[in-house]
Amino acid sequence: MARTRSAAAHQKVHDAAIDLVASRGVDATSMDAIAQKSGVSKATIYKHWADKDALLLEMLAHVNGIHSRPVFDSGDTWADMIGVLSYTPKEYAEIRQRIMPHLIAYSASHAGFGTTWKTMVLEPPRRELKHLMKRGAAKGELSPKINQELGLALLIGPMIYSRVFVPDSSKNTRQLAKRVVDAFRRAFELTGEA
Repeated sequence: MARTRSAAAHQKVHDAAIDLVASRGVDATSMDAIAQKSGVSKATIYKHWADKDALLLEMLAHVNGIHSRPVFDSGDTWADMIGVLSYTPKEYAEIRQRIMPHLIAYSASHAGFGTTWKTMVLEPPRRELKHLMKRGAAKGELSPKINQELGLALLIGPMIYSRVFVPDSSKNTRQLAKRVVDAFRRAFELTGEA
């Protein structure tokens, strides 16, 4: 029974933090405000999270589906790249659009948080895309001399730009990912290497 209450309290705190960050921003969201909105005591909150940054990072992992990422390994390099770039858990698509600018601003003034967040959210797709570039090179689809960092910038850059600066871009994520991969493919098919 206690475990169920603990899980319920955990979820209430998550929901409250998400709602407050989306509406107020990170700096204006205090642990006191989260406790008040969630109805969970600060003492209980601090049993689950050491500080606000720890709570925010867990919240980010949750809304970005970090712990439930699918495996992109259909054998089709280009389709798998589209899958990596367009992966967004549907449950929090709208809320992610609202919290992302706040988290970017917070990351700029809290370097440790920003570094951890970038590693947590960006490293899985970076790793997956690097694997796909290697696989594409092994299959003769891409040059074995491809500059992977340039390739990652060309693939991930437009997706981040769209998510941060284009309102309602989450509705067209798959279409944008397809266009980005098609442009990447044409560029590397034309030149043979980066």
